[in-house]
Amino acid sequence: MNLSTRIESAIRHATGDLKGCNGPGKLAAAIDYALFPGGARIRPTICMSVAMACGDDKPALTNAAAVALEMIHCASLVHDDLPCFDNADTRRHKPALHKAFPQSLAVLAGDSLIILAFETLAKALRQDSVRAAQLLLTLTRRSGVPVGICAGQAWEDEDQIDLSAYHQSKTGALFVAATQMGAIAAGQDGEAWYDLGALIGEAFQVADDLRDALNDAETLGKPAGQDDRNGRPNAVLQLGVDGAIQRLSDTLAGAIASIPSCPGEATLAQVVRAYAEKLTPVEPSRTVTPLASSSKVKVTL
Repeated sequence: MNLSTRIESAIRHATGDLKGCNGPGKLAAAIDYALFPGGARIRPTICMSVAMACGDDKPALTNAAAVALEMIHCASLVHDDLPCFDNADTRRHKPALHKAFPQSLAVLAGDSLIILAFETLAKALRQDSVRAAQLLLTLTRRSGVPVGICAGQAWEDEDQIDLSAYHQSKTGALFVAATQMGAIAAGQDGEAWYDLGALIGEAFQVADDLRDALNDAETLGKPAGQDDRNGRPNAVLQLGVDGAIQRLSDTLAGAIASIPSCPGEATLAQVVRAYAEKLTPVEPSRTVTPLASSSKVKVTL
């Protein structure tokens, strides 16, 4: 079974009880809409890839970790798109959840996904109580404050924004969770995998800043120019296009070099390189001149 199939099957299994139950059907439909079809499933793929590189001796625990991680990510997208935040009309080439369903259901669907994520890990206590408890703590830390995605969103309301802290929380946190939870699920020390997750997260955020500045909504599958429209700090504004591209390249190289020694180290390096190719600007597009920089690039992901 390839990773994509494994991830989709695990998510379907974890949400199977929502269909045909006595609960509110519209909320169940909204949750399903938020989860499927998924995006690239990058975070659960990294989580599973790390676990496999470390031996993956308890696949059910790895599945639970990957599913919980993706549920938190999808919940964050639902909330990010709401009118009180980005007020986005589209996500993943379809209407944002609050456009397809009442806004009240969008809020509840996001909340429910967060709860489902931790319920999924709580059920995994039966597989291995020590590892599952570590997984719960890791995901909690990377979801809340002071260094989780909630903190990342909150940075946007500060008068002065620390760009590094903002990126580390808003984007990097769940990538750190992905690498650490993959290692923990396989019985390894999660702390050793912090640098890999942090560097992948930084690269992803820089690439996302470039995509937001240089691509259109049709290419992205969501509104473009959100950073500029919302006055949000970003790498393109800080470094210019050329500088952001160089930062992306350097960060990806650092991520590959940071992979801890493990049985599947070479294979994991190939996975990271594959994502590096997806993240790196590769094709001419249109000219944009933020600050003093000018480059013709199309950023793909």
